[in-house]
Amino acid sequence: MEAFVCKKMKMNKLEIILLFFVVLFTATSNGAHVSYDHRALVIDGKRRVLISGSIHYPRSTPEMWPGLIQKSKDGGLDVIETYIFWNLHEPVRNQYNFEGRYDVVKFLKLVAEAGLYAHLRIGPYVCAEWNYGGFPLWLHFVPGIKFRTDNEPFKVGFISFFLDAGDYQFAVVSSPGCLYVTIKLLSSVVKSTSNPA
Repeated sequence: MEAFVCKKMKMNKLEIILLFFVVLFTATSNGAHVSYDHRALVIDGKRRVLISGSIHYPRSTPEMWPGLIQKSKDGGLDVIETYIFWNLHEPVRNQYNFEGRYDVVKFLKLVAEAGLYAHLRIGPYVCAEWNYGGFPLWLHFVPGIKFRTDNEPFKVGFISFFLDAGDYQFAVVSSPGCLYVTIKLLSSVVKSTSNPA
């Protein structure tokens, strides 16, 4: 899984626990057994090479999602990848929005209904030519904040979002028919130095 492959960071306990539950829920929610044998992803005992493509749900309308997903499937994709866009879902601190084009659960259910897997990239950084890297603007004004580092105010902000909004996001994981392959918890973390370039 992608989170294990990243050489630039070590997984913390929260990430390991969450990854364990994702794999557990994946196996129980759709009856599939998912593992990795150091060569390939193994689904129900068969090695699989999965072809993935991205659909960023807020860049289209909910009415467009079924057609986009079907075109992806018709084009040979097995996996739809998308980010969780923190700045859209928490534009004001502790005020969440998962409605309309921000309804990631509805989007993921449509992916599952099409018989495709999902690769959910929770972030917090969005590497998709997205304004401010997907960070909410209010985060900039948190005292002591340093973005994309092992910085306590940064971690507290993201973990708070992840845990508060996680009840909503992960409701889909335990829903019958939802097919997750991986959930990527973090993009690369930049290690801060005392001698900036």
